[in-house]
Amino acid sequence: MNPQPVKSPQPVKSPQPVKSPEQLSIIIPLAHDETQHKQLLADLQTYSQEQAEIIPCSNQSRAKSLNTGAAEANGEWLWFVHADSRISADNIQALEQSLEKYPDALHYFDLAFDRQFLRGNALGANLRSRLLGLPFGDQGFCIKKNLFNQLGGYCEDTAYGEDLLFVWQAHQARIKLRRIPSTLLTSGRKYQQQGWLKLSLFYQWRWMRMSFPQLLKLIAMRIRALYE
Repeated sequence: MNPQPVKSPQPVKSPQPVKSPEQLSIIIPLAHDETQHKQLLADLQTYSQEQAEIIPCSNQSRAKSLNTGAAEANGEWLWFVHADSRISADNIQALEQSLEKYPDALHYFDLAFDRQFLRGNALGANLRSRLLGLPFGDQGFCIKKNLFNQLGGYCEDTAYGEDLLFVWQAHQARIKLRRIPSTLLTSGRKYQQQGWLKLSLFYQWRWMRMSFPQLLKLIAMRIRALYE
């Protein structure tokens, strides 16, 4: 029997007045008994310059949690932020500028970890994102809600990698990816707990394994479009 969805907490509103109808909904997927998001909520309340709808949500899996939060969101923009991320004033400012300049793109941040021994991992993630256009979910995806709905949301039929599949859906739909020139800090506790080498190799194998069939699908779509 599948566990029952955990009802999302009520959205938390910033005390600042609304400056624009282009409201931002910040969606934070939570695992069972998650507590890391408390620091993130404090960051958002401190640095948010406009009224933002903050939606922590938990619903069986990360993909379902993300889709649940998106369905509840009232904002024009959906910003998906992992619970163990930390937000700075520079992140908020850079995000606003990127959304204004490229409104119809899928936006993502550069990545940094809160542990020095993971600097190489962050460098690899940022190179993969810039050279191959394949950022991961801990890089804080932000996209218009109508575009998110057009893409069909996050795939709930996969046990992992819903963020990578979402990026491939964007590529296949010809939605541009835009790097936000700001670094989003995230936790490296999983690497410390599970072992740096083991987890690093596993993640590399997994994203390449998932990407190969998606790349073939993209190539087939582009070829078919040429003939049509």
